[in-house]
Amino acid sequence: MKSKKYLLGIDFGGGASKATLLSSEGVTLLSTSVEYPTYCLQNGWAEQSPEELYEAFLANVRFILKESKISPDDITALGLSAASQTGVYLDKNDEVVRSSIFWTDVRGAPYANFLKTECGDRIYKICHNAPTPARTITHLMWIREHEPEQFQRIEKVMFVKDFIRYKLTGDFVTDYIDAMGSLLMDVPNNCWSEELCQYAGIKTTMLPAIKKPTDVLGTISPHISKETGLSEKTIVIVGSTDTVMEVFANGAIHEGQMTVKLATAGRICPITTHNIPNPLLVNYKHVVPGMWYPGTGTKSCAASYRWYRDILCDGEKVYAESEKIDVYNVMDHAAEKVTPGCDNLFFHPYLQGELTPYFDAKLRGSFVGICSYHTKAHFNRAVLEGVAFSLKDCYNVLKKENLKINQAIIIGGGAKSSLWRQIVSDMLGLELIKTTNADSSLGSAMLAGVSVGLFDSFEKSVESCVKHDARIVPNYKNNKVYDKQFKTYKKIHDALESIYAQLEN
Repeated sequence: MKSKKYLLGIDFGGGASKATLLSSEGVTLLSTSVEYPTYCLQNGWAEQSPEELYEAFLANVRFILKESKISPDDITALGLSAASQTGVYLDKNDEVVRSSIFWTDVRGAPYANFLKTECGDRIYKICHNAPTPARTITHLMWIREHEPEQFQRIEKVMFVKDFIRYKLTGDFVTDYIDAMGSLLMDVPNNCWSEELCQYAGIKTTMLPAIKKPTDVLGTISPHISKETGLSEKTIVIVGSTDTVMEVFANGAIHEGQMTVKLATAGRICPITTHNIPNPLLVNYKHVVPGMWYPGTGTKSCAASYRWYRDILCDGEKVYAESEKIDVYNVMDHAAEKVTPGCDNLFFHPYLQGELTPYFDAKLRGSFVGICSYHTKAHFNRAVLEGVAFSLKDCYNVLKKENLKINQAIIIGGGAKSSLWRQIVSDMLGLELIKTTNADSSLGSAMLAGVSVGLFDSFEKSVESCVKHDARIVPNYKNNKVYDKQFKTYKKIHDALESIYAQLEN
């Protein structure tokens, strides 16, 4: 009897690692996730432990193997994805030198400003992106200045998914999308830039070889096979970043489609055949050859709701645990009772500065307009609406590019919330499509299937794996309310911007 074939995708996001087991017929059989902390040692800092991410990987794999009861030999291929721009630094013994500086960290702001002044136009020509504090190049510049002894120990610079894969197979490679995110890559020539590496203080030989996301590498090493339970026969592919894997997992592979992402960060990404030369946008190539997914970004999207949950919702967490329900459902249920517009309570989600349209690391989060009649439920809804206002800021930048959009797909963990989906649809005035089980780990499994030939093409993988779940139609009465309030939202930003800068100084 012929054994079935399976694919395993594992993603590493801002707050958790998720794993998805996919059949060769495109059926999601099992998924699981393991949370880990992002350490904020100072205001605006964000760090993760590569070792803790690897422990999350081990926990996910062991759970999948135990609960699925499939033979490890039947997992044909494994794909990995992770948040881009987050470097992992190894010494000559392949030991981690220091924690990874997560891409939302803002300590690289002075170095980004220096690069803009010194050679901003040149960098944009080389990278198709402008310098920001999120980039690996600015993280390296910070380490070199503030931790010179640690910097001298660095022998290899890689990215999160590449670190996990390096432990599995020993392959020191990355894909062209993760490489783009670092701002160390010469994009037109598909190689590392000697010029930009000099600014970072490293040699190009310290960086991994640049491959295609679909390239097949080695198989699981004997040591890791014993540690994880994975088969030595399982093929490991290069993989890519979490955003493009989620874009792919939601079927956005053709020009004219657009994704609206509610994850740790928020993104709005149209699918195009080229980069968009606008410094307010972030340009990345797609995993589909010849395609791009340029877009906008708001830094603290679902991260804002998670921060709010952890800081101010202890009672809700206790209740949710006692009732064995999701705490976010409890928070949403209360927020649903508040009218759109939140009775003029505004939240600005600038917990770690902001990307589009300001690219300002000094901005801070705020609740503005608090009155005695506001309840906890108002604050719940204000966070959801505040993030949606930030996405509207992003969307307005894209609208100026006059792109033809024929389908908008809402993606990310936040898209599970029917309330948040509706708020975003009302805020943007867009009809949104939601798919089922379409996160980055699914995209990684799908990509692995394309790589090893279990799916004949990207189109076939989407046909097999991606199913539409809901259609969200905007309420235009609410849209008018939000359009009016958006003007106030912007005025609050303008009024507080100089104060935020004073607080930073």
